[in-house]
Amino acid sequence: MTQTTHTPSPAGTAPARMTWDARLWGALLVVCGVIFLDGLDVSMVGMSLPSIGADLGVSLSSLQWVVTGYVLGYGGLLLLGGRAADLLGRRRVFLIALAVFAVVSMLSSLATSPELLIAARFVKGIAAAFTAPAALSIITTTFHEGPDRNRALSIFTTCAASGFSMGLILGGALTEVGWRWTFLMPGPVALIVLLFAIKLIPNSPRDNAAGGYDVPGAITVTAGMLSLVYAVVGAEHAGWVSVQTIGMFALAAALLAGFVAIELRSKHPLVRLGILRNASLRRANLAILTVFGAYVAFQLIGTLYLQNLLGWSSFETALAFLPAGLLVATLSPNAGKLADRIGTEAMIVAAMALFVVGYGLSLRIGPESAYFSTVFPTIMLIGLGFAIGFPALNIQAVSGVPDHEQGLASGLFNTSNQVGGAVVLAIVTAVISSQSVGVTNPAGMLSAYKPGLAVVTGISALGLVIALTGLRGLRARRAAEATEAAELAAVQNELAEEEMSPAA
Repeated sequence: MTQTTHTPSPAGTAPARMTWDARLWGALLVVCGVIFLDGLDVSMVGMSLPSIGADLGVSLSSLQWVVTGYVLGYGGLLLLGGRAADLLGRRRVFLIALAVFAVVSMLSSLATSPELLIAARFVKGIAAAFTAPAALSIITTTFHEGPDRNRALSIFTTCAASGFSMGLILGGALTEVGWRWTFLMPGPVALIVLLFAIKLIPNSPRDNAAGGYDVPGAITVTAGMLSLVYAVVGAEHAGWVSVQTIGMFALAAALLAGFVAIELRSKHPLVRLGILRNASLRRANLAILTVFGAYVAFQLIGTLYLQNLLGWSSFETALAFLPAGLLVATLSPNAGKLADRIGTEAMIVAAMALFVVGYGLSLRIGPESAYFSTVFPTIMLIGLGFAIGFPALNIQAVSGVPDHEQGLASGLFNTSNQVGGAVVLAIVTAVISSQSVGVTNPAGMLSAYKPGLAVVTGISALGLVIALTGLRGLRARRAAEATEAAELAAVQNELAEEEMSPAA
């Protein structure tokens, strides 16, 4: 797969379509293997959380760090990962980080304490932070903006859904044998992807004009996110108005403000803040923050509800979530064509509305609810929302961004994705934990889960509001274009009449 330089098409014409040969397909699928692994890992670990908690004696507030540790390492260093790919070459960074991911996956299965497990997950997230932006920027700089890129990104998201669906089944089945197998499994898969990547991913030159690394910025933003999540999680025990909680929130705010100050002064910033003037990119980042955050929190609540309250096995729980993944895997390949036809803004609004309705329906759960009348409708609506919305958000996040900033745009999008998961999960976990202190009976457990589901629904409603602003902006742009076209037509008619007057 060779890197291509996109030549702008003449005004009013579409870019030439690309020839998708066998090598291009092979390289694309290898790159998609990264997002497949991410989906596989997230869903497998989600299925095993109750077993981990029981085996290692971990409370809910501590258990969420198994997920949060990964997404913070991932989200906190994504931007540095994208920068490293530009400076060192995408292939080199991709291969090294993928090898680290494989090794840490296997080592994490040997963890004997929660601290070691969380530390391994954090390092694994860091490895993913270097593979993901390299993979996505390879796609966005190789495929022309328009139908070819939309098609490639649709395949990319389909692989994510396929990994998630397979992870549910494998996670549920392997947890029945032992939760450690769910941590071991991604390792061999990563090694297989690595072998194909060595053969199929071409060398990419270093960008010698890209400048240096913004290590202070990377450290500051990661520390800020860690402080924010720790403040939310620790508030359950310390109190929301305690010195510890207020101090951690203040530290998080200071670190994030420091990050912005560093970016404004750095010769080679991790984030060129001017890119945020792109309204489509900005909306896509805010929307994915709510989408992934709400889903990660919902998956935790759903898993706890099905296993702890209804007594389902981990494999039965996996089957309960599976329809959503299958729906995404089936429908996502056609998302690119739908985006070409109706635009990403309309797709995102529809997806967000599906999320709000789906999560809202989950509030009907009871201590002995029937799966198909309560949980199943929510699962199907979430799956349909992801099938429509996730590809559209990926397309919108990089649309209109020049090639030399595709890595930055991709990194920002993935960062918002992971940070949303960490922050929303921490908030929802704190809400549930505060309601479940000393509770052992089913009715009390249910009363603790429902406020968490209400928060998830509210986060999704916020995402819908964000999406609607994009649709309103699209209508305003179309109205302005129509007005401009009408004015141009009027001027042309006047000129034509003037030319005809002397002849008359």
